[in-house]
Amino acid sequence: MPTVSAQAPRGFGNVETWVFDLDNTLYPHHLNLWQQVDERIRAYVSDFLKVSKDEAFRLQKNYYKRYGTTMRGMMTEHGMSPDAYLDFVHRIDHSPLEPNPALGAALEKLPGRKLILTNGTRKHANAVMRSSRSTITLKTCSTSQRQTSTPNRYRRSTSASSRAMASILQRPQCSRIWRATSETPHALRMTTVLVVPEGQREVFREDWELEGRDAPYVDHLTDDLNRFLEEIMRRR
Repeated sequence: MPTVSAQAPRGFGNVETWVFDLDNTLYPHHLNLWQQVDERIRAYVSDFLKVSKDEAFRLQKNYYKRYGTTMRGMMTEHGMSPDAYLDFVHRIDHSPLEPNPALGAALEKLPGRKLILTNGTRKHANAVMRSSRSTITLKTCSTSQRQTSTPNRYRRSTSASSRAMASILQRPQCSRIWRATSETPHALRMTTVLVVPEGQREVFREDWELEGRDAPYVDHLTDDLNRFLEEIMRRR
């Protein structure tokens, strides 16, 4: 199993709650679903601000880097209401999703609570999970969940993962299976797993996103989530 661990990585023996990032983690990177979302974000920014696609791309990445999500940047800088944005950017073609009952079975075998963290809509998350034939619970980890449509609520909920994690995970016995590097889960005493594209040891993202990938807060690295979860269960 292609796995690299940081020095003295945390284990999974006492994990009671499992938190999974959705995009490019619970479905293969090569399906390019996120590329569809990325392109629709750019189109929405271009139309909303009445700027060229090139300028929209620049703003999209600038806001993502500065605010954690393009949506939060658009809300903060331009007073954008998030509802129409979320509906538009996640209205994608989910047909490339391939049945993955093996992943569904691996998820079901994990003991304890299983949650998904996503900036996407619940509809998008449900479409992804149907492909794995899993009944993994969708809870308030969804950072764009519409409990209210007021901008302040969205600003609180879309400060990426840190506040969502802090609000729902009250115990240290947690593990986060994730796609991008971040210090927050490890700081919350979680065991972290970075999932990279299959057959690739490098994560093809911008340099500033890769900083710290080999830092101590990356406990484990894998390019095969199914086998990784199966190995966890064999060792428990």
